[in-house]
Amino acid sequence: MKKESWGSRTGLILAMAGNAVGLGNFLRFPVQAVQNGGGAFILPYLICFLLMGIPLLFTEWSIGRFGGKLGNHSTPYILDSMSTKWYWKYIGVFGIFTNIAVMAYYTYIESWTFMYVIHSVIGTFSGLGKEEISQFFDQYVLFQGADFGIPLFPVLVYVGVLGLNVYILSTGLGGIEKVAKIGMPLLILFGVILAVRGWTMGSDFASEAFPDANAWDGINFLWTPQYSSLADPKVWLAAAGQIFFTLSVGMGSIQCYASYLKENEDIALNSVTAGFTNELVEVLLGSAIVIPIAAGFLGLDWVLQNAGFGMAFQTMPYLFQQWGPMIGAIAGVCWFGLLFFAGITSSLAMGTPWMGFMKDEFGWGKVKGAVSFGLVSLVMGLPTVLFFQYGYFDEYDYWAGTVSLVIFAFLETLLFTWIFGMNRGWEELNRGADIKIPSAYKWIMKYVTPVLLFLVLIAAFVTPQGNDWNAAISGLFSGDGWTLDNSSLISKLTFADLQAQVAADPNQTAYLEAKMWYSGLARTQLAMLFLVITGIVWYSSLNRKKSTL
Repeated sequence: MKKESWGSRTGLILAMAGNAVGLGNFLRFPVQAVQNGGGAFILPYLICFLLMGIPLLFTEWSIGRFGGKLGNHSTPYILDSMSTKWYWKYIGVFGIFTNIAVMAYYTYIESWTFMYVIHSVIGTFSGLGKEEISQFFDQYVLFQGADFGIPLFPVLVYVGVLGLNVYILSTGLGGIEKVAKIGMPLLILFGVILAVRGWTMGSDFASEAFPDANAWDGINFLWTPQYSSLADPKVWLAAAGQIFFTLSVGMGSIQCYASYLKENEDIALNSVTAGFTNELVEVLLGSAIVIPIAAGFLGLDWVLQNAGFGMAFQTMPYLFQQWGPMIGAIAGVCWFGLLFFAGITSSLAMGTPWMGFMKDEFGWGKVKGAVSFGLVSLVMGLPTVLFFQYGYFDEYDYWAGTVSLVIFAFLETLLFTWIFGMNRGWEELNRGADIKIPSAYKWIMKYVTPVLLFLVLIAAFVTPQGNDWNAAISGLFSGDGWTLDNSSLISKLTFADLQAQVAADPNQTAYLEAKMWYSGLARTQLAMLFLVITGIVWYSSLNRKKSTL
């Protein structure tokens, strides 16, 4: 049987860039930048990209191509092929588990962007005030309206968007490549249109309510370096976290894509190109849309006080309407169309590890692999839609979309540089390379990147109160102890964060206790998914042993 492969280098790079360029580029990056001091965030972010992002891309592309030449297209057996220890195949379960768990809720966000494109076209937001548009989103996710009068409409849209993903996946790499070749240029085109508008607004839309509104205040805030942040652990932690989100490392999808490369096909230039394409989109376009446009209408002070994920759906539609019905509709289509293409090019990558594994181990075809992936994602994802208000969605995002990424990236880095061996790894990375990688990266990949990943993990476990690392470290040395923040992994694990909210607001006890119950259910469901995949990997290993007898 002929091995499936990419049709062209351009298609591969666009698909890899599409995997990385996702909702985090346009939703999470600007919010993280604002919450961490704007220009104070940029320098640590760029340093983390060079010292952690690029090395992880090199590692995952190398691991993927190495495993692919041995006939493995998912992380359990890609990692297994790099070590003699039996347990690495089970660590590789992270590379399937994370993709299914993230797909489960990520597709729900895609369904929001799809519906907001429709609402922008039909003029739903025309004439609505800021509060009304903000409430529109809440009504949608809480099944309280904004649904054309159709019962469970958000569920139907979610299933439809998930079905679209499954259909494209069923066509194989060729279908993914076609979507990337269409979606990535459109995404960039829409982004450029909105970015140019953001750069040229100036103070033209200052109002009586916001007389100091100026889009350039937002741009200057983001791009005025503040070197003092280099000594702030909080900013470094946020920057490192954004690198994971933006590059889609630690998931297993890059390894899967790379496993379909030929043995001597370049990975050095390809990985750098895909990585820098993502960074250009994020830094140049992601920083030029939400923050400048919001600052141009509402002022920088408002942005600093209200920056959050909800701005994309609860604020931007209102701001677009201030340009007039026609331009507002065009801006809405560009913005939510951009988010939709960013989302789907990323979510398609999430299906390939499961499909690659099931084909390798059980001979499943594209259609069977894609449909089974869709069904598992649906079972996992429906609760995130139905119980959104109780934090089901947030639990998936935290444990599967954050913690799991860092753990897996740390472990695979140790495997590649210390167990497989940095010398062998360096040779694998440079074989067929079209560029000469600076030799300093051999040292960075072996020592600097693992240490940074370890520090990120430890920091997540013991995040201090208020995320104030300087005060916490000073207090520790002065004998005052270390008080954990409610956002720390330990606090999350023990529900200390929700218990603190109950103590702070007894009137919310019933809701918070329900949220605690649903959070526990979400974690149980995630744990069951991991165990089921582990069981499938174990069963496949028995089949492999039988076939060698």
